[in-house]
Amino acid sequence: MSRHLEPGERIVRADALHGGITAEMRKLTIGTRDGGTRALVLRTFVAPYYVKHAEDWLNREVGALTQLADTEVPAPELVTVDPTAEHCEYPSLLMTHLTGRTVLDDEGLETRTHLLARQLLAIHALRPAERPRKYVTLTTADTVVTPKCADAAAWAAAIDVIRRPAPPYEGRFLHRDFQPGNVLFDVPPLGPTRITGVVDWAATSWGPADLDVAHCSTTLALLHGPRWGLRFPEVYEAVGGALAAATSERQYWLVRDALACSEEVREVAQPWREAGRTELTTPVVEERLDAYVTALMTASD
Repeated sequence: MSRHLEPGERIVRADALHGGITAEMRKLTIGTRDGGTRALVLRTFVAPYYVKHAEDWLNREVGALTQLADTEVPAPELVTVDPTAEHCEYPSLLMTHLTGRTVLDDEGLETRTHLLARQLLAIHALRPAERPRKYVTLTTADTVVTPKCADAAAWAAAIDVIRRPAPPYEGRFLHRDFQPGNVLFDVPPLGPTRITGVVDWAATSWGPADLDVAHCSTTLALLHGPRWGLRFPEVYEAVGGALAAATSERQYWLVRDALACSEEVREVAQPWREAGRTELTTPVVEERLDAYVTALMTASD
């Protein structure tokens, strides 16, 4: 890291940042030549599964951060990257540190939901000179993990939904993991709440706006209750976003993302508990997921 600092600078402190799933994050405090400090963030892939995919993910994140540098989307600036662990023990990316923090509490959610929708709309409005690769969905009817508490009929119907071919769509620039855990907020004691940053661009893709909206909807449903997942598409449209015209097409993307989450409930819930939402045990999150999937199927009747 030191080779990419300014002359006279040095790393004086490293602090772990919590909340991530795929990578370890550290805030590096840099002592500057004039006696002050500045901060950088080191993103490191350590677990064997993630190391295997790190080169592709880091190169995609580099491409995204490079494209975002000249836009109004508040993303980190790239400093350097080591996608194959040539210089570091593990594949790593160094970037600038953004102010703000993730906010996962219920308080102030109405305001944050509108801010999330407007920020996502701004991301979807980007038209990069070079498109990222087409979106990928890995969940199939055979890989869905139906919770023990689930409404069996609703889940069977939901699984049938994703057996259908994907609906046609107008392509958009997608974050592909846009949700409260990847958005930083400034929440001052007095004054308006605002978004200060959007992080984790490793899955940037080209695809339907519905897919990003569906992913944020699922996360809101699990964090705050199913009604917030159902509400987010409405808020996205209210701020100017365009989703699939047909109800069945919207349902396809919402259901597909919700079922995808069924495969990783435990991994998703753990960082939320570490961030202070200790009540969100795996069984609680599974119950919310079941209620959300059931609501999605009921809403389409």
